[in-house]
Amino acid sequence: MNVPCCPPKLKDSKIIDFEPPLGCKIRYRPAAHLVDRDYLYKFESAMERMKALPVDDPRNFMQQANIHCAYCNGAYSQVGFPDQKLEVHYSWLFFPFHRMYLYFFERILGKLIDDPDFAMPFWNWDSPCGMTMPQIYLDPYSPLDPLFYAHHGNVDRMWNIWKTLPGKKRRDFDENVWLNSSFLFYDENANMVRVKVRDCLDSKTLGYDYQSVDIPWLRSKPTPRRSRPGVGRGQDQGQDVLARRKSKYLRRFPIVLDKVPVRIEILRPKKPINKKKDDKEEVLVLQNIQLDRNDSVQFDVSINDDEDDDNPCKPEDAEFVGSFSNLPHGDNCHSEAMLSTNLYLPLSEALEDLKINPFEDSIVVTLVPKEGEVSIGNIKIDYVC
Repeated sequence: MNVPCCPPKLKDSKIIDFEPPLGCKIRYRPAAHLVDRDYLYKFESAMERMKALPVDDPRNFMQQANIHCAYCNGAYSQVGFPDQKLEVHYSWLFFPFHRMYLYFFERILGKLIDDPDFAMPFWNWDSPCGMTMPQIYLDPYSPLDPLFYAHHGNVDRMWNIWKTLPGKKRRDFDENVWLNSSFLFYDENANMVRVKVRDCLDSKTLGYDYQSVDIPWLRSKPTPRRSRPGVGRGQDQGQDVLARRKSKYLRRFPIVLDKVPVRIEILRPKKPINKKKDDKEEVLVLQNIQLDRNDSVQFDVSINDDEDDDNPCKPEDAEFVGSFSNLPHGDNCHSEAMLSTNLYLPLSEALEDLKINPFEDSIVVTLVPKEGEVSIGNIKIDYVC
């Protein structure tokens, strides 16, 4: 198979099915900006030893990078779907794959310094005190590059936090096709291990958690930029006003987004009545997003926002519902230059904050380009239970 960055093939290719550790005490991953000298010494020693391993050792630093690369360049096929390339990004597989990728990376580091309780640091970028690049990664002589692992540690932490948010809507998927999806890694003893998604839904089951730090954004509530009347069914707007509004925001797909904000009216489907109210989440779906994966791309998404292109809404505004971003890796990891993906953004909380009538038949979606060019094939609203 002619694909870059394949991990080494070992003589003993026996695959071991992963079993979560039993009876182990919880390791707490520290915030990188809070570590002390003793911890830093251990971390540097572990990284130096990983980089000093033979190049054909799957635990070697570069071979660990190859494991990640192989899961985004078509090196693995999907059972039952030979024509569907396996890509752990832009899919449901993102969080479980990276959780286990960091898990085995961490276990290898601990093995190399004979410390089974060793835990990797995370970059606490969601808090003002830890938002800047941690000092331990700024030393030009430090072996603690790249920042990738600390960043993904915090991404993994976000998965944990997300499931604790109020509303009882934040829960993992229960489809077997997802739960039984599996990945191959090398453990701290260089054994090839098969891990299923169902094995890694709870970090504490894997024997680790995160240092308790302040989470200021949990106490923050976005506020509307201004009060605005609802538009749609049940609103006394007049047919001529409503017709002009729809005509103003009428757009044909695909939309090319590059320099100028785009506004488009999106119809809302009728709310389903066969499920409990709390089980329904209204979701904005941006379909068939096309871009060059080697380009830096970012755009923000808001709903029913003011028509002020010089002052677009920000994350602290209730109208802001999310962002899309793509960072080029420049590592020739992917076999195709063009990326096609979808973006799903929950709307229910924003609609409530904006006091938008549940029976309003449409909302206006604003797309604000920040960097790069992207094409969007369609936008719709769905209800997800």
